[in-house]
Amino acid sequence: MAASLCLATSVAMAGTLDDVKAKGFIQAGVNGDLFGFAKPDEKGVWRGLDVDTARAVAAAVFGDADKVKYTPLTAKTRFTALQSGEIDVLTRNATQTLSRDTDLGLNFVQVNYYDGQGFLVPKALGVESAKELDGASVCVLPGTTTEQNVADYFRVQKMNMNPVVIESTAELSKAFFAGRCDCMTSDASQLAGIRAVAPNPADYKILPEIISKEPLAPAVRHGDDQWMDIVNYSVLAMIEAEELGITSANIDEMMGSTDPKVQRFLGVSPGNGKALGLDENWAYNIIKQVGNYGEVFERNVGVDTPLMLERGLNALWTNGGLMYSPPFK
Repeated sequence: MAASLCLATSVAMAGTLDDVKAKGFIQAGVNGDLFGFAKPDEKGVWRGLDVDTARAVAAAVFGDADKVKYTPLTAKTRFTALQSGEIDVLTRNATQTLSRDTDLGLNFVQVNYYDGQGFLVPKALGVESAKELDGASVCVLPGTTTEQNVADYFRVQKMNMNPVVIESTAELSKAFFAGRCDCMTSDASQLAGIRAVAPNPADYKILPEIISKEPLAPAVRHGDDQWMDIVNYSVLAMIEAEELGITSANIDEMMGSTDPKVQRFLGVSPGNGKALGLDENWAYNIIKQVGNYGEVFERNVGVDTPLMLERGLNALWTNGGLMYSPPFK
């Protein structure tokens, strides 16, 4: 572990922004097979909420949201890839935890999806509650908070389980749909994504119990505060834009706003860009090319997508959710 930490620190101290600019793109670690979050479409175009998060960082740095290359990573390889410098930023449905913040030498930035762990079951199983899963075989990814959470849950409920552990999300899903396990457990958003691409989605349901807190956030290496600030405020910019009523459709009109908050946010009144080491139009480029948080959410995982997810905790704080940005000044 000490060697990993030293490697992570040395890579970070080289100056990630300079490295990224030199190669002309951002290398982002993503899931690669999670519909709604990070998965190539039928034409090979990467789409998803985590993909749009990486695109926001590229828009901020280069003024071009497409200057991203994606590295598909498993739950086991995602943190090593970041530590080693194989990727510049991890935008792969990863939960922020104390041990990951400390032992792994990582910094998590603003949460881009507040989640919780649930259970996906075939309706034919006849189960209405996770408390009815005593003795069930459970499909679960190794090396995740999910694996520990489900063991803790069954222990507290005084139930037995038979874990079916497969490293790849795609292979684990295949095992579940083939009937190798009675249920699958993961973040509820991931379960919704898996159900959306099931042979027959209507045959499956997510049980009502949410057994954990899973704040999913992009991560960077320790030791490079400027890069952390850039990634952090790229996510926050999408949240702030939604609160200010700025969308990809009206942003050019909003450039003429007399509201000081809008002027600072869009770089009409300079300062924020210089503070981050970016052009003053960095936030403009994010919203123009990627959209505000609400647009990104609804486009990828919202109620009108196959995932059919409500905003819930991911609504703005003004609407009862947890999405809240500090002032851009």
